[in-house]
Amino acid sequence: MQPINFVHITDLHIGNPAVQDDHLYSDTTANLRAIMADISALDPRPSFIVASGDLTNQGDEGSYRNLKALMSECAPDIPVLYTLGNHDKREAYYRVMENRSDGLHLPCDRAAVIDGVHVILLDTSTPGRVGGHFEAGQLDWLKGELASQPDLPKLLVMHHAPALDSDKPDMEWESLSFADTEALRALLDGRRDILGILCGHIHYDRVSHWYGIPVVVGIGQHAATDVVAFSTHMRMLAGASFVLGTARDSGLTLSFVPQPSDRRELVSHELAEMTAFIRQIEATASAAE
Repeated sequence: MQPINFVHITDLHIGNPAVQDDHLYSDTTANLRAIMADISALDPRPSFIVASGDLTNQGDEGSYRNLKALMSECAPDIPVLYTLGNHDKREAYYRVMENRSDGLHLPCDRAAVIDGVHVILLDTSTPGRVGGHFEAGQLDWLKGELASQPDLPKLLVMHHAPALDSDKPDMEWESLSFADTEALRALLDGRRDILGILCGHIHYDRVSHWYGIPVVVGIGQHAATDVVAFSTHMRMLAGASFVLGTARDSGLTLSFVPQPSDRRELVSHELAEMTAFIRQIEATASAAE
């Protein structure tokens, strides 16, 4: 196939201009406009854009209306494929972004074939949880989707990356759950048609070789995790980027495109304190199931 160019954006964290949000640490609307200006200047034009979740910061309809208007303004002629993250809320997303009024509780799993690339988006968000999970039926859907285009290379997109370390239960919130990671591994085992898995959630650029599959995480547009301090602190710095990708017969090429930043500190918490808080959220969600 001819080289196919695309863009990966993640963790947009768009806010509602009419509502004060003390947990929005940067001007994500301005960040999106700046990134989309860079994308609009690309030559050749990308065939598509994938957005891997945390589209909004609070998951309210006003934030999705802001996102929809921004994307219509900045990328009117480029297909944009979305899935959701833990900051998103399905009902508001469906009502605003898809003008949908039924099945509002269902995972936002989507697939499309664009210029010879089979793009598959999996919703790893679960209401009330921070970490990633699959719901009943999602892996069956994925299995059917993988079989539906046997001759095409496949690009998987989901908010939470597969877990890399199963011996750190306190950190399970930063990835897809350990159980679902193993289920996904079993489903993809031996496949040679997976170009890669594109993810977000942890707010730093990271590339992993996961059982033969490239797994790529982007910083996103809200804030950048200070990976130097991450062993003790969740320290968020000013920073945003997007990922420019090319799919070829030989595989996947990715370039990280950072935005100008002074890397100032936006917020910082002790990692142990943050982990305890997240574990409490997860426990509450489990008890409610």
